[in-house]
Amino acid sequence: MTDEKDDRVTLEKANDEAVTDKPGTKESVSDGSVKVDDAAADTSTTEGDAASASRPSYLPHIAIGLSVVALVFAVLVGWLAYGAIQDSAAESARTEARVAAEEQAVAMLAYTHEEVDAQTEAAAEGLTGDFRDEYTNLMKNIIAPGAKEKAIDVQVSVQASSVVSADADSAVTLLFLNQITTSSENPEAVSSGSRVRIELEKHDGRWLVSRLTPI
Repeated sequence: MTDEKDDRVTLEKANDEAVTDKPGTKESVSDGSVKVDDAAADTSTTEGDAASASRPSYLPHIAIGLSVVALVFAVLVGWLAYGAIQDSAAESARTEARVAAEEQAVAMLAYTHEEVDAQTEAAAEGLTGDFRDEYTNLMKNIIAPGAKEKAIDVQVSVQASSVVSADADSAVTLLFLNQITTSSENPEAVSSGSRVRIELEKHDGRWLVSRLTPI
């Protein structure tokens, strides 16, 4: 009996040892499972990196697109600013030329028989070189002698004016004038209307009359 019990105990120990050392036990499976999980994780990371590397990057295209948009916007703003400056300069030219034309028309055409010579010289300062010579010769040789002889006085007023065309350095204006004339022969004032076309040029910041033509 004792021998049989000892044999049974020995057999159970052998079975226990066999179960403990047998591959595929919980410990072995646990160790293997850890190794498999690690390998799977490494494989997943590698595949993720490869996918990220192969995925196309849109950042350079976006940056180029934004640069193009910014350039177009800058060009557009510059063009609009240039247009605004040109429009402002043209409007200033129209206003300045019209005022100069009105002032010079009065200075050139209005005079008194007592001060016609001085008035002629003052009016000539607002004219260009060639036209200045023509005006001065006409006034001194024809108008002034007749004004002194017949005591002719002429008053001129601008009834209306407009700008036909204008740019930064030249302009054409149209003036409607009213003239009141008195003389020793006709002491009562005689009123008459006229239209004149005045061309101007800008020299050294001043608008000068380059031509006056009755219409």
